[in-house]
Amino acid sequence: MAVTQQLARVPAEYLAACRQSAGASPDGDHGWDPPEADTLDLDWAPNLLRRVCELADLDEAYTRALRQATDGDAAIDLAFLGIPPHDIAPFDATPTALSEARVARVADLLDQIDFPAILAGLPRNERKAARLIGHGASEIIGGPRAYLRPHFEALRVFYRGAAQRGLLVVLWWD
Repeated sequence: MAVTQQLARVPAEYLAACRQSAGASPDGDHGWDPPEADTLDLDWAPNLLRRVCELADLDEAYTRALRQATDGDAAIDLAFLGIPPHDIAPFDATPTALSEARVARVADLLDQIDFPAILAGLPRNERKAARLIGHGASEIIGGPRAYLRPHFEALRVFYRGAAQRGLLVVLWWD
């Protein structure tokens, strides 16, 4: 079973209700079950996306936004989501999140990244591009460009939707 990054868009009230449920439940059951339409499976693309942006020497504000979009922030306490037997991230650290304000900022910056141009800056030969990227890119069937383009676009659309609806984003590895 592969470990993949998961994201969920949720209202602050939903997160508060899950926190309250975990505190009231004898076994810490938080009742975490965001709607499927508000979740995103980024597979194992985050490190590859960040690496491609590093190779393009993208401005720090954009690389920081991409890092936040895929790492979250520890400012919101989500320890209640990481306690067995109801741990949503059994293979990694405690889930993280971005506040509504940070989600909006990240969404704005992701919208400004010209990802096709970044991919165009890679070597034309897919094997060379994969070696340069590293992080297992040489194992991607179809090549890194075909894999990364839709993952970046999905991330951008996901954050834009969260920002438009005033939601926060919770991230974890499952």
